[in-house]
Amino acid sequence: MKTVVTTLNAKYIHTCLALRCLKAYAEPEFPIEMVEYTIKDPIMNIVSDLFERKPNVIGFSCYIWNIEETLKVIEMLRKVMPETKIVLGGPEVSYDTKEWLETTADADFIVVGEGEETFKQLLEELSTTSKFHMVFGLAYRKGEEVIINAPRPKLKLDDIPTPYRFDEDLAGLTKRVTYFETSRGCPYSCQFCLSSIEVGVRYVDIDRVKSDLLFLIENGTKLIKFVDRTFNIKRDYALEIFQFLIDNHQGCVFQFEITADIMRPEVLEFLNEHAPKGIFRFEIGVQSTNDATNELVQRRQNFQKLTRTVTMVKEGGKIDQHLDLIAGLPEEDYHSFRNTFNDVFALRAEELQLGFLKMLRGTGLRLRAEDHQYVYMNHAPYEILSNNILPFSDIVRIKRVEDVLEKYWNDHRMDMTINYLVDKEFASPFDFFQEFGDYWESKGWSRIGHQLEDLFTRLYAFLEARDTQNLQIIRGLMMVDYFKNHKHKPRKTWWGFSLSKEQQSSYLRELADQPQRVNEDFASLQLNEKDLHKHTMIEVLPFSLDSFTEDDAIVDQHELLIAYFNPKSQQTSLFTTSLVPSTMM
Repeated sequence: MKTVVTTLNAKYIHTCLALRCLKAYAEPEFPIEMVEYTIKDPIMNIVSDLFERKPNVIGFSCYIWNIEETLKVIEMLRKVMPETKIVLGGPEVSYDTKEWLETTADADFIVVGEGEETFKQLLEELSTTSKFHMVFGLAYRKGEEVIINAPRPKLKLDDIPTPYRFDEDLAGLTKRVTYFETSRGCPYSCQFCLSSIEVGVRYVDIDRVKSDLLFLIENGTKLIKFVDRTFNIKRDYALEIFQFLIDNHQGCVFQFEITADIMRPEVLEFLNEHAPKGIFRFEIGVQSTNDATNELVQRRQNFQKLTRTVTMVKEGGKIDQHLDLIAGLPEEDYHSFRNTFNDVFALRAEELQLGFLKMLRGTGLRLRAEDHQYVYMNHAPYEILSNNILPFSDIVRIKRVEDVLEKYWNDHRMDMTINYLVDKEFASPFDFFQEFGDYWESKGWSRIGHQLEDLFTRLYAFLEARDTQNLQIIRGLMMVDYFKNHKHKPRKTWWGFSLSKEQQSSYLRELADQPQRVNEDFASLQLNEKDLHKHTMIEVLPFSLDSFTEDDAIVDQHELLIAYFNPKSQQTSLFTTSLVPSTMM
């Protein structure tokens, strides 16, 4: 009996840990072939590939991001492989299971909940007596009747053989994300999250965790994402893993989901002192700073302590942080969400993800949707369309905030400019992103692509259209940000140079002859006039860049900005000099 387990990932670089756990548990009694596709692959290509493999059993791992495409695949498979048994599993089909079997005639079985032991026992029954009623955690049809067996007791995680050491995965370790778990379950009960349904947290033995991590690192893994819902819930366990990774990282990057308000200061001090810069990333779910909203979704959160953690991590300068917000939670209207956004943006994390509430199957919030008059999509991802205090019109507006937030903050294309705008020119960060998002939509830019230059010209057009104050200063900051975004000397700029070619040549000659007039770092580059022409760009700033980093930033002093694009290191260095006032102004 040939068995294939498969899924449709969101992107090629992603991998599915669930498939590997199924394979690890079923073998060697039942050899398993793993194959992964993406939701962008043509359905015909997926079906053709599976058909060529000639499996007797195909298991699909189903999630909100792939269920619609998965259903199309199995519908076509059933027509061309009528004898093949089709098994669905994963969080998307583990709830409302009876409904899934009633509406999905092409699926033979659904594995409910954790699948390792259930799937293996199903294979045993398929290859022998077909006594499916004996398989805990299995749902199936018996004639027209849907049978849902009793749930299966939870496995000890150490009983699952390691899913990280398959030969077929080794070649992809350097190119794809490796997902890794040290625990299952979550101690919290947030009513919008599937993790709240499972009671208790189970851990993998820490020595085995270390052994698996070291194997992955030594075989070239570049990025490991821990899928634990709250990695730091067990402080000593987390601290020991942090120390192990610090000692053995070999340049690999590790991402963790943490609960920030329970992070002890001594742990943060340890990381700030010992962690190499860039090897750790923290994902922190804030979701809302509205206490009444958090209480309604049974979310315990101390925003003051969360702020302390995020601030300490940021000041340490070692770890990038990704903070999550959810628009559409109960009793959080447009104005309340504006406050939440501003509260969290003030922390200036490296990334702020603005998401919209999804009414996931099985969650308490979906079961009590009528309490808040939720209207949401019938199909995955079940995103809300409105509730009793947040109409669809407000959701549309907030989506415009999300659009420009991704382009202008999370991609870090012009940090100096955005920080200045939200602090000096707009009532709040949310107001900047909202007003700009509205303008962006009015121009139809959301329906067309963009180059890097477009992002600068469109922002400047918006600022001009609203008669923004201090445009000269903002334009100078945008120039600085533009140069920072290039590893090589750009062929063009989004603005017209203020200096003529003759003036530029004159300055470059003077800089080649007297580099110390800039500073010792610039002089140490030992650039001749030819190098300067080839690898530098110069422009005039209407303020002192050095003083701009201070609180009282604006100084009425023109400076020459020199951008040197190093061809060897592919790094851009920015220098300023007061050369301009003495020779030009």
